[in-house]
Amino acid sequence: MSDAFAHLLGHSALLATVIRAARIVALTDATVLILGESGTGKELLARAIHQHSLRAKQAFIPVNCAALPNTLAESLLFGHRKGAFTGAVDTQQGLLQAADKGTLFLDELGELSLEIQSKLLRFLETGEIQCVGNTQFEQINTRIIAATNQNLAEAVQAGRFRQDLFYRLNIVPLELPPLRQRVDDVELLLNTLTQQMSKKYNTASPNYTKTTIKQLKRYTWPGNVRELRNFCERMVIFHTGEEITPQCLPPEMVNTPTESLLDTPIVFQLPEQGIQLEEVERVFIQQALLKSAGNRSQAARLLGLSRDTLLYRMKKYALDG
Repeated sequence: MSDAFAHLLGHSALLATVIRAARIVALTDATVLILGESGTGKELLARAIHQHSLRAKQAFIPVNCAALPNTLAESLLFGHRKGAFTGAVDTQQGLLQAADKGTLFLDELGELSLEIQSKLLRFLETGEIQCVGNTQFEQINTRIIAATNQNLAEAVQAGRFRQDLFYRLNIVPLELPPLRQRVDDVELLLNTLTQQMSKKYNTASPNYTKTTIKQLKRYTWPGNVRELRNFCERMVIFHTGEEITPQCLPPEMVNTPTESLLDTPIVFQLPEQGIQLEEVERVFIQQALLKSAGNRSQAARLLGLSRDTLLYRMKKYALDG
């Protein structure tokens, strides 16, 4: 049996922690909230969770909530009866019904209107949906995996996202780390994705020099794995079978800041008498927990840590949060 998580390439501790948690939750029917910047592989993780679950033989339906027209979102998700509104010439099932016994992946969940959020909350709590134009409720068995690159806690504070829905979704949060926090995975991703693209185009694979790989590890990859994949495709198209040197790289990948401490912006000034590093770390963890009102996932994001790493360090310093 193939490993459903094999497409999530990398050996970093941060990614391994997420995958380990995903394997566990996949075998349940729990709702999952995947967090992470654009391009980190949220849909890939959602598919892996579905394929590793008991629902693997049923439908996996991805939906980009940001692309749903506001006037049609309710109908597209929950379905409608014939004559429910102008243009409803037939009864149409919604995506939640289409994914019955399978999984519905709601990407960019934060883009849904408050009205749709309310109906989604009812479904998560009762398993019931009400299609547009129908007075009756219908029971369905669809698993929800949601994803967002937004800070939902801030969206709640701003009134753009329902607090009760946030708590209902935040039972099992999985946060994918950005590529800049997985520097050691860059070379593996480069080589693997370049080979995949060479196979796709049936061309000889280019090779990256050590200097080029070092340069690409310095680059921050704001578009994350998606940007790296697109870069590999470009190299395969324009440098078939060639050696990729730094001269082949786009300007933004070459003109990156050096790793010298002298060139690094000073965020905190080290006092002359020095510091106790563990005490500083403990204080910053306490401050992050205070700023996030005890929300450990949000506190971890403020510190640039995974949630598991934060929990480990809280235990180390005997912090309750």
